[in-house]
Amino acid sequence: MIFIHLEPEPTMELPTDAVEIPLLHSSSPRTTSTLQALGNIIVSVVGTGILGLPYAFRIAGWGAGSFGVALAGVATYYCMLLLVKCREKLTSQGRSKESRTFGDLGYICMGSKGRYLTEFLIFFAQCGGSVAYLVFIGQNLSSVFQGHGLAMSYYIFLIAVVEVVLSWIPSLAALAPFSIFADICNAIAMGIVVKEDIQKAIAGGISFDKRTAITSNMRGLPFAGGMAVFCFEGFGMTLALESSMKDKAAFPKVLAQAFVGITTVYVLFGFSGYMAYGDETRDIITLNLPNTWSTKAIQVGLCVGLVFTFPMMLHPINEIVEDKLKQSSWFEKIQDSNNVFSGKQLKVATYISRAIIVLGLAMLASFVPGFGLFASLVGSTVCALISFVLPAIFHLRLMGSSLSFGQKVLDSFILISGLLFAVYGTYNSLVGI
Repeated sequence: MIFIHLEPEPTMELPTDAVEIPLLHSSSPRTTSTLQALGNIIVSVVGTGILGLPYAFRIAGWGAGSFGVALAGVATYYCMLLLVKCREKLTSQGRSKESRTFGDLGYICMGSKGRYLTEFLIFFAQCGGSVAYLVFIGQNLSSVFQGHGLAMSYYIFLIAVVEVVLSWIPSLAALAPFSIFADICNAIAMGIVVKEDIQKAIAGGISFDKRTAITSNMRGLPFAGGMAVFCFEGFGMTLALESSMKDKAAFPKVLAQAFVGITTVYVLFGFSGYMAYGDETRDIITLNLPNTWSTKAIQVGLCVGLVFTFPMMLHPINEIVEDKLKQSSWFEKIQDSNNVFSGKQLKVATYISRAIIVLGLAMLASFVPGFGLFASLVGSTVCALISFVLPAIFHLRLMGSSLSFGQKVLDSFILISGLLFAVYGTYNSLVGI
């Protein structure tokens, strides 16, 4: 889950100085302690995707699912370090101010096309995450109020109206606490799921004989892989997290500690959820929980938290769209005709563009058949390209001459594997949808 605090600024990318993760806030964004950095990494990486992991284990099997999550965790950790090494290289050359963001690295490595490609992928990754949020909210609210007979799309558009208003808030600082609230609800939901799993195990309701270790359906493996990649979100925060640390040399160790813990929790949670519900495991595990007031409260709490964090997911999208609008010919014509484009006109144009974006994402979400399938599609496409392909390309281009043969082979393997995974994973997810 990405938490963003930005002052209005006509930039294309999220500057690291403007990024603030509000779980463990320090007085200075560049003096984060080791413990604070560890908390920030966890908050940035862990999101709602974890609640879809038991379903991924059901599709791939508990053995293949565990291996896939572990592999995704190791690969993501390694590629995050590649980005850090790229910036360290540029910093040693006195180019630290040129390499603050993911887009900056794209420009340095591949020119304007590299920046456009990077920002294009980031844009669609944020769009995909936003749609996944709406689908998650819609499915949970539909489950809570199932007696009313309303379709999931009804709840999505109902929430979209609220999101349009929230997207007009000029500063997102006031919404940051709701991000933490959503994570707390995530943690409580995980606790309830684990409690249910333990109760089933004690009652003798779990049998390895009735659970698949490795699926015979080859489409199940890339599906689970896409879900696993989606779960390790927050990759775009790598440079901001590293630059915020007081002791930057400790970042690899802190990142490793965070990823070991997160990956272990992911594996155990996916395994226990699938073991508890078997073939009845839903694409969002909270939908499997007993129909009690506590379960409904958790589902509503999750939805409320995501409603208020949704504008933070939208902010990079709005920033890119509004910057492009200001560069368009019709905008320049208005400026020429009026000499000065008034603040009121600019505000109205901003409100309209943000409303269109929210309603467009809601329209797309209303056609998504389920959270699991869509999350796997997003993970297999833009997330895989951002997390694996781009870091490998940047590392090879920036440090190719100084890399050992083995390092070049490893980077090339990650690059090719990431591309193949993106192509086949996309095809597989689209077929499933």
